[in-house]
Amino acid sequence: MTPTILKKAKPVFGPRSNGILMTPAEFDRANFKRGWRYELINGVLIVSPTPSEGELDPNEELGRWLRNYREDHPEGKCLDKTTMERTIRLGNDRRRVDRAIWIGLGRIPKPTDPPTVAVEFVSKRKRDRQRDYVTKRDEYMAAKVKEYWVFDRYDRCLVVFTRQGGKIKQLVIRENQVYKTPLLPGFELPVAKLLALADEWKPEAK
Repeated sequence: MTPTILKKAKPVFGPRSNGILMTPAEFDRANFKRGWRYELINGVLIVSPTPSEGELDPNEELGRWLRNYREDHPEGKCLDKTTMERTIRLGNDRRRVDRAIWIGLGRIPKPTDPPTVAVEFVSKRKRDRQRDYVTKRDEYMAAKVKEYWVFDRYDRCLVVFTRQGGKIKQLVIRENQVYKTPLLPGFELPVAKLLALADEWKPEAK
């Protein structure tokens, strides 16, 4: 009688896995427990809670505006795809971006394609603000992301980072202003409307 060979179960990574060492290849094929965000930074697995409703609601609305632009605007076909909660490859790191926008590819983006625009909805915690405004800014600019949008419900603005002539430039769009980018001709982004959606939810703790 031939002995039965039991196949070893694939490990499932969850919040208790935070801080373990992992290679990019291991991360890409890993089985993660749902309900958490997973990133690989400098060979270390970082596990964090999912975004709050105050981040998710305006993020979903931004996605709706972008899809409406693609379907209804004469120049909307320049927008290839947009997704929320997307893992993007930054060299050997894996970063979870709140929203990724691909423009001008003329095809479905590949896993190795950095987004044309990366979008983050900043959290209130000091360490998260430092991460969103500095760490991610530098990572995204190094990965050739053309624009990095930071929606800040606490400072009441949208901050747009771009790279020009080897230097990172910062543009602040105040709450009562509308942002327009040459990457999406004819697309208008009223900052106040997204901030108002975030305001409807209970504020985050410090």
